[in-house]
Amino acid sequence: MTQLQPPPQETPETALHHGRLGVLGIVFFVVAAAAPLVGMTGAVPVAIVLGNGAAAPGAYVVVGLVLLLFSVGYAAMATKVTNTGAFFAFVGRGLGIVPGVGSAFTSLVAYLSIQLAIYGFFGALVSSEMNDKFGIDQPWWLWTLISWALVTGLSALSVDIGAKLLGVLMTIELLSLVVTAFAVLLSGDTPEGIDLAASFSPTNIFAGGLASTAGIALAFAFASYIGFEATAIYGEESKDAHRTVPRATYLAVVMITVIFGFTAFAIVTGLGSSTVIDRTVELSTVDGTPLANPAGVLFGVADQYVGSWIVDLMSWLVISSLFAGLLAFQNSAARYFYSMGRAGVLPSSLDRVNGRGAPWTGTVTTSVITLVVILVFWIGDKDPVLNLFYWFSGLAVLAIVFVEILVSVAVIAFFSRHREGVSIFTSIVAPLASILGLAVGLWLLASRFALLAGTVKEGVDPTAEPWGLNTTGWVLVLLPFVTFAVGMLVGKLRVRTENEDAVADLVT
Repeated sequence: MTQLQPPPQETPETALHHGRLGVLGIVFFVVAAAAPLVGMTGAVPVAIVLGNGAAAPGAYVVVGLVLLLFSVGYAAMATKVTNTGAFFAFVGRGLGIVPGVGSAFTSLVAYLSIQLAIYGFFGALVSSEMNDKFGIDQPWWLWTLISWALVTGLSALSVDIGAKLLGVLMTIELLSLVVTAFAVLLSGDTPEGIDLAASFSPTNIFAGGLASTAGIALAFAFASYIGFEATAIYGEESKDAHRTVPRATYLAVVMITVIFGFTAFAIVTGLGSSTVIDRTVELSTVDGTPLANPAGVLFGVADQYVGSWIVDLMSWLVISSLFAGLLAFQNSAARYFYSMGRAGVLPSSLDRVNGRGAPWTGTVTTSVITLVVILVFWIGDKDPVLNLFYWFSGLAVLAIVFVEILVSVAVIAFFSRHREGVSIFTSIVAPLASILGLAVGLWLLASRFALLAGTVKEGVDPTAEPWGLNTTGWVLVLLPFVTFAVGMLVGKLRVRTENEDAVADLVT
């Protein structure tokens, strides 16, 4: 096994601030990144109409179980490796430096992409809300640039300040979903009562097969979970990382699964399992175009079963949810830059921290990259939702699932050499099962990318034909794999010594 040149000893200028985050602090970051309210208003209605209808909640539970299996090996690895590079370090320890660097480059693409996607959605939504509520008519890019400045400033403070803000925003967001879900399920006045089988029976979940409607629903479900895997990124800044990170990982996966499955089931119950597709189309149609306003589905259910006040609250909470996601992914990308600078893969200046222990050069680098892309889309007159949001969110989830597969392979390889105190289930069975599930997810995401990203080839029906991609779609689908290859080449060029036993530059 090869390693990069060991990093210099940590100094106050290069050391992250240890001990700032507990389990809940980390969970706040990763659940905020998953943006449950955004998923409920954006992805779930599409999964219902184009996917498996009333069984869409079951698709979210299936994906949650796959990611729970992934978390078994991931959490076990976190007890052995504490590094803000997370995937970078895990793949490096298990498979070697070259694929480790490749995975780091792909992870960076993922986190930068999802942040750019959220910037587009945030700008468009705030522009619409401010115009509708206050008559302030300003373009999307102005609101995006304001949020960019706020995110840059907050992420340069310290990680616990960000966690506290995310905690407040996320708590209010989750309460709105929980109140709506319980109001529906306890109302006693739903169209068809509570029908668990319609949503969670395996026959209904996989109806139509993976190549058809079930596959579409599962693809959108996978896309909704991005962000949960970031728990290990905060290991170096947590209290007792070997305990905190595994607990936070399991808690985050379970929370996100319950939130998505429970709330989606409430939506189905509120609209009626046999009529949910028609009602979803009705509530989301604008000017004759179905799904033009998918948020109208959750808002319609909330209005009917709770009241108009919660709809007004949710319309603003979607914005705060997006902002929380921006802050979470900014922190993730900045810490990847920090880790890669410290390991000598990227310029060493990226390993600098400020007086508060935040990786300020990584933060500035992340912000500069996102600013350049935002300006390009503004100057190029691209749509903030159809282009910036859909293109980059599709790219991000494809990249993350690909790296998760690499991590599961790395877990098996690592524990084949260090099996002490680790069960067969943890070291082999769960990672193998997650590889299978994630591989299916990767295929679904790639084959249904035209639907996810809106990159449909002219004359093709993307709901009937997988792989109906235009040129932009193919570029985005192939980019994670090309980036991985480029990263491996960089890793190969940066390797300086041969050492069979250590990768100390990745594990500090």
